[in-house]
Amino acid sequence: MTGVPAWRGRRRHAGEFRLPMDGTMNAPALPAPLILNGPGDARVEASAFGAHLLSWHCRGQERLYLSPNAGFGAGKAIRGGVPVIFPQFGERGDGPRHGFARTLTWEAEPADPQAARLSFRLADREETRRHWPHRFEAGLDIEPGADRLRIALSVRNRDRSAFEFSAALHTYLAVSDIATTLVHGLEDRPYLDSAQAGAACPASDAPVRFDGEVDRIYADTRRPLRITDGEQMLRCEAEGFADTVVWNPGEALAAGMADLAPGGHRRFVCVEAAQVLRPVRLEPGEAWTGAQTLILEGSAAQYRIGG
Repeated sequence: MTGVPAWRGRRRHAGEFRLPMDGTMNAPALPAPLILNGPGDARVEASAFGAHLLSWHCRGQERLYLSPNAGFGAGKAIRGGVPVIFPQFGERGDGPRHGFARTLTWEAEPADPQAARLSFRLADREETRRHWPHRFEAGLDIEPGADRLRIALSVRNRDRSAFEFSAALHTYLAVSDIATTLVHGLEDRPYLDSAQAGAACPASDAPVRFDGEVDRIYADTRRPLRITDGEQMLRCEAEGFADTVVWNPGEALAAGMADLAPGGHRRFVCVEAAQVLRPVRLEPGEAWTGAQTLILEGSAAQYRIGG
């Protein structure tokens, strides 16, 4: 800030792990990641598997959480980083949970140092049409800056008829301790509580705290959010995405997650730019883009009052 055995990796920095690039008897190989150095010490690493952003290093720290127990393959997504959710969110559809984009290999475009961007593309194929019978082209662009990161998801309708979809960037932000982490900017927004069977809840008039499982969908969240973690503060901006999902499994639920290390839930918070409650509708030939920008800011002291 489940399926296969744990990754065997070497620790690089606190909370940061190197996933193995070679397969084993029990786990397939992860495609070699693309690495891009940005301004200053900014660096990102992403895999063509799921167009998955694995690491964002900026200002001397790893800013994303990646579980040391993460597994992948055979419909299994990587736990941590930024999974891409498309074309459905959760079980809100007839396809795989959270869609198929995060568990398919995308095409990595040649890195362009001049553009300072990593780009991936995914087009419909037989495997996708079994779950979602539409012709489409999706793209993911990752752009690191000196103090920020921008991730943009685009979708184009290549079919002869209109279709609808949901999408989200399931961002795992690394934090020092979830108990001292707050999310500001949602105080006046009602939400659906997925931890309580989707119950509709009124605005809380307070920052989001994490005293147990938190799984909320906030609608029409158009202004920037701020995540404070002790002395640090990060601003989260969204374009094209109308909703925000805030998630942490809490201790009880995390204990049953094989791809999360003991106590791992304390080291991240998911603040997701999402389009869930009103799916995007595209006519033939139309395109949509949604983006999330994460910006490192100064002291969190100005947000302590009421926090």
